[in-house]
Amino acid sequence: MTTDGRLQHQLHISNDEHVDQAKDLYSLRISGHLGPTSLSAFLLMVAQLQGNDTLLIGVLDRSALYGVLAEVEALGLDPLRVYIW
Repeated sequence: MTTDGRLQHQLHISNDEHVDQAKDLYSLRISGHLGPTSLSAFLLMVAQLQGNDTLLIGVLDRSALYGVLAEVEALGLDPLRVYIW
């Protein structure tokens, strides 16, 4: 852990340089209950039902977050909130 609470991950690049990829804990609240087919698009996330919504929770770096948001859009889902912890 760093002083700002972010997890640091070393990504090895072919020219032997290292790039720090900060990972944060995200939760995305999606309107409605997602079925198994929709949930299969979010393998990096854990799903929890909360009332009439689905909460997707996972530790993601920035590119993974954008990938999750792209899947939400591609599936036509209605995101209500995105939290970073």
